[in-house]
Amino acid sequence: MKKFGLVLGILGLLLTSMPVFAVNTTQPLTVNMAISARAKLTLGVSAINFADADPDTSPSVANTEGAVTVTAKVRTGAASTATLTHLAGGDLTSGSNTIAISNVTWNVTGTGFVAGTMNKTTAQSAGSWTGSGSYSGTFSYSIVNSWSYATGSYTASSTYTLTAP
Repeated sequence: MKKFGLVLGILGLLLTSMPVFAVNTTQPLTVNMAISARAKLTLGVSAINFADADPDTSPSVANTEGAVTVTAKVRTGAASTATLTHLAGGDLTSGSNTIAISNVTWNVTGTGFVAGTMNKTTAQSAGSWTGSGSYSGTFSYSIVNSWSYATGSYTASSTYTLTAP
């Protein structure tokens, strides 16, 4: 038995001291991903309201919701310009009575956002940014208050459009 153990020990020693020849092979892997332009717009509220007020003491009325948070997320080319525009669907109406939508304006905070006046025929610039990113700001709306407005509950629709070329 001792001889057998000795033989195994010598054989083990020989096997561990013999050079090992490794074989290597390599294969390339190509990694692909197509990135498309994207735009995502989030408004903090879906409607704004203006309270009735005395035109002598409040010639301009702010929306009751306060500043509205706006977040524009865009993915575009490094030198491409993403734009945010606003177009009103028409004037404020109550039955056959109207208030010109151009009486509604907005002020902004946040890099790239632009203050403006609502318009029903031409989309108005509300922001622009070069390259991809996420941009947040606030819009504070107000309306000119006038004694000439007929009584009623007025409404108008409007659309913000974010474009990432």
